[in-house]
Amino acid sequence: MPWTMPFRPSRRSLLAGAAGAAGAALLTGCSGGPSPEEEARIPLERRMREAAVRDSERLLERYDATRAAHPALDGQLAPLRAAVAAHAAALAPAAAGSRSPGPASPSGAVGAAAPTGSAEPVPPKPAEALTALADAERKLSEARTIDLAGAPGELARLLASVAACGAVHAHLLTSNPGAAS
Repeated sequence: MPWTMPFRPSRRSLLAGAAGAAGAALLTGCSGGPSPEEEARIPLERRMREAAVRDSERLLERYDATRAAHPALDGQLAPLRAAVAAHAAALAPAAAGSRSPGPASPSGAVGAAAPTGSAEPVPPKPAEALTALADAERKLSEARTIDLAGAPGELARLLASVAACGAVHAHLLTSNPGAAS
């Protein structure tokens, strides 16, 4: 009888399984959000825009937390944060004018007090903090690129533009080693 290697799942299948389990856990939890019937009545574009705005707002919180933890990085982060705030405003559904991200103030007042419970802590070293922020930009850019497939025409173009900008932000945050050490 020939010897066979025991089955070992690939890293990709483990990650996919974990993501699926996390998604199932989120779907079964109490969200207080709209019921499935109510959500089905909300147009796809509006749902996609609202999700994109929430993602941008979480990214703004990460920028603010990083700026609060590392004030010396403020000059480098302020223009990128302002662009993320502009993206959130551009992605906001037209009828939902009440949800606008805070201004890109130098003090970072929108989320500077403390990151939300779901936010990752800001690394203690500035270079590591920039890398973590770049990773967040990159992940959001990749997610938006994936969302393009199901987005209506104009929203797809906007998501493509914002995703490209996020990729540029990730590059800018990590392309100047030694600037924030």
